[in-house]
Amino acid sequence: MNTPIQGRDHSTEMVAIEITQPGGPEVLSPTTRPIPSPKANEVLIRVEAAGVNGPDILQRRGLYNPPSGASDIPGLEIAGEVVAVGANVIDHAVGDRVAALLTGGGYAQYAVADERVTIGIPEGLSMIEAAALPETFMTVWLNLFQRGQFKAGESVLIHGGASGIGTTATMLARQLGASTIITTVASKAHQEASLRLGADVAVNYLEDDFVAAVKDATDGAGVDVIVDIIGGDYVARNYEAAAMNGRILQVSVLKGPAKELNLWPMLAKRLTHSGSTLRSRTHEDKQGILSELKQNVWPLIAEGRVKPEVYSTFPLAKAADAHRLIDSAEHIGKVVLVSQ
Repeated sequence: MNTPIQGRDHSTEMVAIEITQPGGPEVLSPTTRPIPSPKANEVLIRVEAAGVNGPDILQRRGLYNPPSGASDIPGLEIAGEVVAVGANVIDHAVGDRVAALLTGGGYAQYAVADERVTIGIPEGLSMIEAAALPETFMTVWLNLFQRGQFKAGESVLIHGGASGIGTTATMLARQLGASTIITTVASKAHQEASLRLGADVAVNYLEDDFVAAVKDATDGAGVDVIVDIIGGDYVARNYEAAAMNGRILQVSVLKGPAKELNLWPMLAKRLTHSGSTLRSRTHEDKQGILSELKQNVWPLIAEGRVKPEVYSTFPLAKAADAHRLIDSAEHIGKVVLVSQ
Protein backbone atom coordinates (compact mmCIF):
# COMPACT_ATOMS: atom_id res chain seq x y z
CA MET A 1 0.00 0.00 0.00
CA ASN A 2 1.40 3.42 -0.92
CA THR A 3 2.08 5.87 1.88
CA PRO A 4 0.36 9.25 1.41
CA ILE A 5 2.94 12.00 0.93
CA GLN A 6 2.86 15.74 0.68
CA GLY A 7 4.57 17.93 -1.91
CA ARG A 8 5.68 15.15 -4.28
CA ASP A 9 7.63 16.36 -7.33
CA HIS A 10 5.92 15.75 -10.68
CA SER A 11 9.01 14.00 -12.08
CA THR A 12 8.96 10.21 -12.09
CA GLU A 13 12.54 9.33 -13.08
CA MET A 14 16.01 10.37 -11.97
CA VAL A 15 19.64 9.85 -12.85
CA ALA A 16 21.51 7.53 -10.49
CA ILE A 17 24.88 5.78 -10.43
CA GLU A 18 24.81 2.00 -10.35
CA ILE A 19 27.52 -0.60 -9.86
CA THR A 20 27.33 -2.75 -12.97
CA GLN A 21 29.59 -5.44 -11.48
CA PRO A 22 32.28 -5.60 -8.80
CA GLY A 23 35.48 -3.94 -9.93
CA GLY A 24 37.33 -0.69 -10.44
CA PRO A 25 35.89 2.81 -10.85
CA GLU A 26 34.85 2.04 -14.43
CA VAL A 27 31.98 -0.16 -13.15
CA LEU A 28 30.17 2.97 -11.89
CA SER A 29 27.69 3.88 -14.60
CA PRO A 30 24.93 6.53 -14.87
CA THR A 31 21.49 5.01 -15.27
CA THR A 32 17.83 6.01 -15.01
CA ARG A 33 15.77 4.86 -12.05
CA PRO A 34 12.29 5.70 -10.74
CA ILE A 35 12.29 8.43 -8.11
CA PRO A 36 11.73 6.60 -4.79
CA SER A 37 8.66 7.28 -2.67
CA PRO A 38 9.13 7.95 1.05
CA LYS A 39 7.65 5.53 3.53
CA ALA A 40 5.65 6.80 6.50
CA ASN A 41 8.72 7.87 8.51
CA GLU A 42 10.84 9.02 5.58
CA VAL A 43 11.51 12.18 3.62
CA LEU A 44 12.30 12.46 -0.07
CA ILE A 45 15.28 14.71 -0.73
CA ARG A 46 16.33 16.35 -3.97
CA VAL A 47 20.05 15.69 -3.69
CA GLU A 48 22.37 18.63 -4.27
CA ALA A 49 25.54 16.94 -3.00
CA ALA A 50 26.60 13.46 -1.88
CA GLY A 51 29.72 12.46 0.04
CA VAL A 52 32.02 9.70 -1.20
CA ASN A 53 33.21 7.33 1.52
CA GLY A 54 35.30 4.24 2.11
CA PRO A 55 32.26 1.93 2.33
CA ASP A 56 31.27 3.07 -1.18
CA ILE A 57 34.68 1.97 -2.45
CA LEU A 58 34.35 -1.42 -0.73
CA GLN A 59 30.81 -1.85 -2.09
CA ARG A 60 32.06 -1.09 -5.61
CA ARG A 61 34.74 -3.76 -5.22
CA GLY A 62 32.15 -6.32 -4.07
CA LEU A 63 33.48 -6.40 -0.50
CA TYR A 64 30.68 -4.66 1.40
CA ASN A 65 27.11 -5.49 0.44
CA PRO A 66 24.28 -3.14 1.45
CA PRO A 67 22.13 -4.22 4.42
CA SER A 68 18.93 -6.10 3.65
CA GLY A 69 16.33 -3.77 2.21
CA ALA A 70 18.80 -0.97 1.40
CA SER A 71 19.20 0.52 -2.06
CA ASP A 72 21.84 -1.05 -4.30
CA ILE A 73 22.84 2.47 -5.37
CA PRO A 74 25.99 3.51 -3.45
CA GLY A 75 26.14 6.63 -1.30
CA LEU A 76 25.68 7.00 2.46
CA GLU A 77 25.41 10.75 3.02
CA ILE A 78 23.67 13.56 1.18
CA ALA A 79 22.53 17.16 1.45
CA GLY A 80 19.64 18.76 -0.39
CA GLU A 81 16.05 19.96 -0.19
CA VAL A 82 13.07 18.01 1.15
CA VAL A 83 10.48 17.68 -1.65
CA ALA A 84 8.09 15.19 -0.06
CA VAL A 85 7.36 13.75 3.37
CA GLY A 86 5.80 10.52 4.59
CA ALA A 87 2.54 10.51 6.52
CA ASN A 88 4.16 10.16 9.96
CA VAL A 89 6.98 12.68 9.52
CA ILE A 90 6.92 15.34 12.26
CA ASP A 91 10.23 17.19 12.33
CA HIS A 92 10.74 17.99 8.63
CA ALA A 93 8.70 19.75 5.97
CA VAL A 94 8.80 20.31 2.22
CA GLY A 95 11.38 23.01 1.49
CA ASP A 96 13.69 22.20 4.41
CA ARG A 97 17.38 22.13 3.52
CA VAL A 98 18.84 19.09 5.20
CA ALA A 99 21.65 16.57 5.39
CA ALA A 100 20.99 12.88 5.94
CA LEU A 101 22.68 9.57 6.65
CA LEU A 102 21.53 6.73 4.38
CA THR A 103 22.02 2.98 4.18
CA GLY A 104 22.42 3.46 0.41
CA GLY A 105 21.06 5.44 -2.52
CA GLY A 106 23.01 8.68 -2.22
CA TYR A 107 24.56 8.70 -5.71
CA ALA A 108 21.33 9.91 -7.29
CA GLN A 109 19.30 13.03 -8.00
CA TYR A 110 16.75 12.00 -5.33
CA ALA A 111 17.00 9.81 -2.23
CA VAL A 112 14.81 8.84 0.70
CA ALA A 113 15.99 9.10 4.31
CA ASP A 114 14.47 8.20 7.64
CA GLU A 115 13.62 11.41 9.45
CA ARG A 116 15.50 10.24 12.56
CA VAL A 117 18.78 10.49 10.64
CA THR A 118 17.87 13.65 8.73
CA ILE A 119 19.11 16.95 10.15
CA GLY A 120 18.86 20.62 9.38
CA ILE A 121 22.16 21.82 7.99
CA PRO A 122 24.28 23.10 10.89
CA GLU A 123 24.90 26.83 10.94
CA GLY A 124 28.10 27.76 9.14
CA LEU A 125 28.17 24.95 6.55
CA SER A 126 27.60 25.09 2.81
CA MET A 127 25.51 22.42 1.10
CA ILE A 128 28.65 20.68 -0.15
CA GLU A 129 30.24 20.72 3.31
CA ALA A 130 27.00 19.42 4.82
CA ALA A 131 27.06 16.45 2.42
CA ALA A 132 30.49 15.55 3.80
CA LEU A 133 29.27 15.59 7.40
CA PRO A 134 26.97 12.70 8.45
CA GLU A 135 28.90 9.50 7.67
CA THR A 136 32.34 10.67 8.76
CA PHE A 137 31.40 12.71 11.82
CA MET A 138 29.01 10.03 13.06
CA THR A 139 31.58 7.27 12.53
CA VAL A 140 34.26 9.20 14.41
CA TRP A 141 31.89 10.08 17.24
CA LEU A 142 30.68 6.48 17.54
CA ASN A 143 34.17 5.04 17.67
CA LEU A 144 36.44 7.61 19.28
CA PHE A 145 34.04 9.12 21.78
CA GLN A 146 31.26 6.60 22.47
CA ARG A 147 33.10 3.29 22.19
CA GLY A 148 36.61 4.60 22.78
CA GLN A 149 35.59 6.85 25.70
CA PHE A 150 38.19 9.42 24.66
CA LYS A 151 38.68 12.12 27.29
CA ALA A 152 40.40 15.48 27.38
CA GLY A 153 44.06 15.10 28.32
CA GLU A 154 44.53 11.76 26.52
CA SER A 155 46.82 11.02 23.60
CA VAL A 156 45.60 9.56 20.31
CA LEU A 157 47.09 7.91 17.20
CA ILE A 158 44.99 8.33 14.05
CA HIS A 159 45.82 6.20 11.02
CA GLY A 160 44.94 7.53 7.59
CA GLY A 161 45.33 11.06 8.86
CA ALA A 162 44.48 12.63 5.48
CA SER A 163 41.30 10.59 4.96
CA GLY A 164 37.80 11.77 5.75
CA ILE A 165 37.86 9.76 8.99
CA GLY A 166 41.40 10.90 9.79
CA THR A 167 40.84 14.62 9.23
CA THR A 168 37.60 14.54 11.21
CA ALA A 169 39.11 12.58 14.11
CA THR A 170 42.05 14.98 14.21
CA MET A 171 39.87 18.09 14.34
CA LEU A 172 37.52 16.73 16.98
CA ALA A 173 40.30 15.33 19.16
CA ARG A 174 42.09 18.68 19.04
CA GLN A 175 38.99 20.73 19.84
CA LEU A 176 37.91 18.37 22.63
CA GLY A 177 41.18 18.39 24.53
CA ALA A 178 43.68 15.81 23.26
CA SER A 179 47.09 16.13 24.88
CA THR A 180 48.98 14.70 21.90
CA ILE A 181 47.70 13.81 18.41
CA ILE A 182 49.82 11.63 16.13
CA THR A 183 48.71 10.75 12.61
CA THR A 184 50.03 8.51 9.87
CA VAL A 185 50.05 9.87 6.31
CA ALA A 186 51.61 9.11 2.92
CA SER A 187 53.11 12.36 1.64
CA LYS A 188 54.51 15.75 2.55
CA ALA A 189 51.28 17.43 1.44
CA HIS A 190 49.33 15.13 3.73
CA GLN A 191 51.71 15.86 6.59
CA GLU A 192 51.23 19.60 6.16
CA ALA A 193 47.45 19.25 6.03
CA SER A 194 47.34 17.00 9.09
CA LEU A 195 49.44 19.42 11.12
CA ARG A 196 47.24 22.30 9.98
CA LEU A 197 44.15 20.46 11.21
CA GLY A 198 45.59 19.87 14.66
CA ALA A 199 48.06 16.98 14.70
CA ASP A 200 51.20 17.40 16.79
CA VAL A 201 53.12 14.78 14.81
CA ALA A 202 52.32 13.54 11.30
CA VAL A 203 54.33 10.42 10.44
CA ASN A 204 54.99 9.54 6.80
CA TYR A 205 54.54 5.79 7.12
CA LEU A 206 56.39 5.22 3.83
CA GLU A 207 59.54 6.68 5.37
CA ASP A 208 59.29 6.26 9.14
CA ASP A 209 58.10 3.71 11.69
CA PHE A 210 54.97 5.00 13.40
CA VAL A 211 55.57 2.83 16.48
CA ALA A 212 58.94 4.50 17.06
CA ALA A 213 57.40 7.92 16.42
CA VAL A 214 54.67 7.25 18.98
CA LYS A 215 57.16 6.13 21.61
CA ASP A 216 59.28 9.23 20.94
CA ALA A 217 56.30 11.60 21.19
CA THR A 218 55.00 10.03 24.41
CA ASP A 219 58.30 9.47 26.26
CA GLY A 220 57.93 5.75 25.73
CA ALA A 221 54.47 5.46 27.27
CA GLY A 222 52.47 4.87 24.08
CA VAL A 223 49.11 6.38 23.18
CA ASP A 224 45.86 6.06 25.09
CA VAL A 225 43.61 5.67 22.03
CA ILE A 226 44.19 4.47 18.45
CA VAL A 227 41.78 5.01 15.55
CA ASP A 228 42.60 2.56 12.75
CA ILE A 229 41.10 2.31 9.26
CA ILE A 230 43.98 0.19 7.96
CA GLY A 231 44.05 -3.24 9.64
CA GLY A 232 46.43 -5.83 8.19
CA ASP A 233 49.89 -5.66 9.74
CA TYR A 234 48.95 -2.44 11.55
CA VAL A 235 47.02 -4.45 14.15
CA ALA A 236 50.12 -5.98 15.75
CA ARG A 237 51.98 -2.67 15.52
CA ASN A 238 49.06 -0.89 17.18
CA TYR A 239 49.48 -3.20 20.16
CA GLU A 240 53.10 -2.08 20.36
CA ALA A 241 52.17 1.60 20.09
CA ALA A 242 49.38 1.51 22.68
CA ALA A 243 49.82 2.60 26.28
CA MET A 244 48.80 0.53 29.28
CA ASN A 245 44.99 0.20 29.29
CA GLY A 246 44.92 1.62 25.77
CA ARG A 247 41.86 1.41 23.54
CA ILE A 248 42.06 0.54 19.85
CA LEU A 249 39.10 1.39 17.64
CA GLN A 250 38.95 -0.59 14.39
CA VAL A 251 36.92 1.48 11.92
CA SER A 252 37.92 -0.31 8.71
CA VAL A 253 40.42 -2.86 7.38
CA LEU A 254 41.75 -1.41 4.14
CA LYS A 255 44.79 -3.72 4.27
CA GLY A 256 42.69 -6.78 5.04
CA PRO A 257 43.01 -9.33 7.89
CA ALA A 258 45.50 -9.04 10.71
CA LYS A 259 48.81 -10.78 10.02
CA GLU A 260 51.22 -12.61 12.35
CA LEU A 261 49.29 -11.34 15.32
CA ASN A 262 50.83 -11.90 18.75
CA LEU A 263 48.13 -11.38 21.36
CA TRP A 264 50.50 -11.25 24.31
CA PRO A 265 50.93 -7.43 24.21
CA MET A 266 47.14 -7.13 24.38
CA LEU A 267 47.12 -9.18 27.55
CA ALA A 268 50.17 -7.58 29.12
CA LYS A 269 48.98 -4.03 28.49
CA ARG A 270 45.31 -4.78 29.31
CA LEU A 271 44.27 -3.37 25.92
CA THR A 272 40.73 -3.07 24.59
CA HIS A 273 40.40 -3.64 20.84
CA SER A 274 36.90 -3.07 19.48
CA GLY A 275 35.35 -2.70 16.07
CA SER A 276 32.05 -1.51 14.72
CA THR A 277 30.25 -0.35 11.61
CA LEU A 278 27.73 2.47 11.39
CA ARG A 279 25.72 1.35 8.37
CA SER A 280 23.96 -1.63 9.98
CA ARG A 281 22.97 0.16 13.19
CA THR A 282 19.34 0.94 13.91
CA HIS A 283 17.87 4.36 13.20
CA GLU A 284 17.47 4.81 16.95
CA ASP A 285 21.19 4.17 17.48
CA LYS A 286 22.09 6.64 14.76
CA GLN A 287 19.67 9.20 16.16
CA GLY A 288 21.45 8.92 19.51
CA ILE A 289 24.81 9.58 17.86
CA LEU A 290 23.37 12.62 16.07
CA SER A 291 21.95 13.92 19.33
CA GLU A 292 25.39 13.87 20.95
CA LEU A 293 26.95 15.53 17.90
CA LYS A 294 24.37 18.31 18.03
CA GLN A 295 25.21 18.93 21.68
CA ASN A 296 28.99 18.65 21.49
CA VAL A 297 30.07 19.42 17.92
CA TRP A 298 27.46 21.65 16.28
CA PRO A 299 28.53 24.60 18.50
CA LEU A 300 32.12 24.10 17.29
CA ILE A 301 30.89 24.21 13.69
CA ALA A 302 28.86 27.36 14.35
CA GLU A 303 31.98 29.00 15.81
CA GLY A 304 34.03 28.04 12.76
CA ARG A 305 36.37 25.83 14.78
CA VAL A 306 35.42 22.60 12.98
CA LYS A 307 34.01 21.77 9.55
CA PRO A 308 34.36 18.95 7.03
CA GLU A 309 37.55 19.14 5.01
CA VAL A 310 36.39 19.00 1.36
CA TYR A 311 39.19 18.33 -1.14
CA SER A 312 37.35 18.14 -4.44
CA THR A 313 33.93 17.93 -6.08
CA PHE A 314 32.78 16.02 -9.17
CA PRO A 315 29.51 16.04 -11.12
CA LEU A 316 27.29 13.08 -10.25
CA ALA A 317 27.81 11.58 -13.71
CA LYS A 318 31.57 11.58 -13.06
CA ALA A 319 31.36 9.36 -9.98
CA ALA A 320 33.94 7.04 -11.53
CA ASP A 321 36.47 9.89 -11.58
CA ALA A 322 35.72 10.62 -7.93
CA HIS A 323 36.46 6.99 -7.09
CA ARG A 324 39.68 7.12 -9.08
CA LEU A 325 40.80 10.02 -6.93
CA ILE A 326 39.93 8.12 -3.74
CA ASP A 327 41.79 5.05 -5.01
CA SER A 328 44.87 7.19 -5.70
CA ALA A 329 44.95 8.24 -2.01
CA GLU A 330 46.04 11.72 -3.06
CA HIS A 331 43.02 13.49 -1.56
CA ILE A 332 42.88 15.24 1.81
CA GLY A 333 39.55 14.92 3.60
CA LYS A 334 36.39 14.37 1.61
CA VAL A 335 35.39 14.07 -2.05
CA VAL A 336 31.83 15.14 -2.90
CA LEU A 337 29.52 14.53 -5.86
CA VAL A 338 27.30 17.42 -6.94
CA SER A 339 24.04 17.14 -8.89
CA GLN A 340 23.53 19.26 -11.99
